[in-house]
Amino acid sequence: MVRRKLQLLLLLKPLDDYAVAAQSHGLPRIANPQILHHLDSRSKVHREAIRFCQNVLRRKLVDWEPILRDNVSQPIRNVDMVVTVGGDGTLLHASHFVDDSIPLLGVNSDPTQVAEVEEFGNQYDATRSTGFLCAATVDNFEQILDDILEGQILPSELSRISICVNSAPLSTYALNDVLVAHQCPAAVSRFSFRIKRNGQSCSPAVNCRSSGLRVSTAAGSTAAMLSAGGYQMPILSWDLQYMVREPISPGAASNLMHGFLNPDQNVEVAWFGKEGVIYIDGCNVCYTVKDEDTLEISSSKAPVLKVYLPPCLLEKRVLPIRRTSDAEKLKVSRL
Repeated sequence: MVRRKLQLLLLLKPLDDYAVAAQSHGLPRIANPQILHHLDSRSKVHREAIRFCQNVLRRKLVDWEPILRDNVSQPIRNVDMVVTVGGDGTLLHASHFVDDSIPLLGVNSDPTQVAEVEEFGNQYDATRSTGFLCAATVDNFEQILDDILEGQILPSELSRISICVNSAPLSTYALNDVLVAHQCPAAVSRFSFRIKRNGQSCSPAVNCRSSGLRVSTAAGSTAAMLSAGGYQMPILSWDLQYMVREPISPGAASNLMHGFLNPDQNVEVAWFGKEGVIYIDGCNVCYTVKDEDTLEISSSKAPVLKVYLPPCLLEKRVLPIRRTSDAEKLKVSRL
């Protein structure tokens, strides 16, 4: 029997020259030769990684098509897998255009070099791409691809977040987090929220004046949520974590400013203000909200994302969140 060729999409981070790109965004001209060398090196390493991955694919029993991530604006269909070459940002971008039938394999094209950071870290930011969700680099891409093609490894399923505004679902799902805030970061947001299960409230309404409300998945718990004082969650957890950002005089509701949601729970938000924005996975995907709009944020209505994850991420042990009463589930459990 003839084996059908798999159809792959090779999604690429743009080949911009880092130094030119930085200056085109209005940043001061870079004069430090070490920084220029670092940025030039990053461009070359990324370019070589793309060339390497393409050469590997040419030797395999697959059909593939390269496309720059900035040129993807419609749902990805009719492929068996998406290979992203860049970092977490490129994989994150791809996640907005796939459902739960197409797995992603991330290739970190420009990993941070420890020796480089140790030598130059006190002079400039010498880090490169984190690639937290990327299972491959040029060092192991061919081996991982072979294992996938032979069925030796399977993708993991990561939870995502769905958002409904006035009962109408948004077309984009969040892989990392959702932030509901004023369009000006310095402005105060006014909103209330409550936790629900099966349409029934299981927490009191919490009225907030703050800089917004963030809700993250397990994958996003290592990003902005962790930076704001939240907790890293097991990568395959189906729970969500929420945090009210910089609450003003929370008073008796202070213990409800940060907590966790079970998969059968959702958070309902009532927005009070003329100018509000829903930021999905950063600032690249945004939706506006207006006074008295109601939002429903949950994971149960979002399709999972299938991703081939680094083994070290799956093996990493994170202390579980303590489970007790329903009331205590809404409080932060100290790890």
